[in-house]
Amino acid sequence: MKGDGEAGGTAEASERQSAAWTEEPVSPGTAVDEAIGSHADPPARGEMYSAGAAVDEAIGSHADPPAAGLPAADLPAARPGAGPAPGPGPGPALTHIDSSGQARMVDVSAKDVTARTATATGRVLLSPAAVTALRDGTVPKGDALAVARIAAIQGAKRTPDLVPLCHPIGLHGVSVDLTVADDGVEIEVTARTADRTGVEMEALTAVTVGALALVDMIKAVDPAAVITGVMVTEKTGGKTGYWSRP
Repeated sequence: MKGDGEAGGTAEASERQSAAWTEEPVSPGTAVDEAIGSHADPPARGEMYSAGAAVDEAIGSHADPPAAGLPAADLPAARPGAGPAPGPGPGPALTHIDSSGQARMVDVSAKDVTARTATATGRVLLSPAAVTALRDGTVPKGDALAVARIAAIQGAKRTPDLVPLCHPIGLHGVSVDLTVADDGVEIEVTARTADRTGVEMEALTAVTVGALALVDMIKAVDPAAVITGVMVTEKTGGKTGYWSRP
């Protein structure tokens, strides 16, 4: 009968489908494998293998996302396998280094001789007892401020001997001001010259050596004295003219 035939056909089809499932199990990634091709051979022993290697090999590397605020259309297309974009170019060359990377003293012979000044400042932080001793003139070693002043002047004159690539210049004047404050001593030095290069290093050296001499004079009263805040605050002359710290 017709009904019996239809039932038999349905059962036979079900058996064929079941057999197909049993004989040919399907991997969940089969559809993707067929669409993009099989991936490369497995890595050799000891090599790392990325989980996305197959997809990367099939579709190639994509371009990096555009930078914030920059439309993608304004960026050049990335080539497959291309490395990162080059960074910014090199900054200004260091004048104290020659083309082979060796240190040198800069040739300033072509510069004009002009009047130049530089002012530098610094502080020596002291304990209340040390400040009192300075104000009362009771420092055990003697007049600490006078010694610090002479040391600062000597330091300015000896700067080329202490700073290897600093030019020996005609140092025409050095003034040193020492002010005793409630927390220590403020040092200000102004150096002057008429030469082809500036006197910033002389002013900085003078402040530093003067501060060291003061610490040496006061260390019996305050062994914890601190030198701090040494900096150029103003300069004049030369190509840049007047400059002051903001």
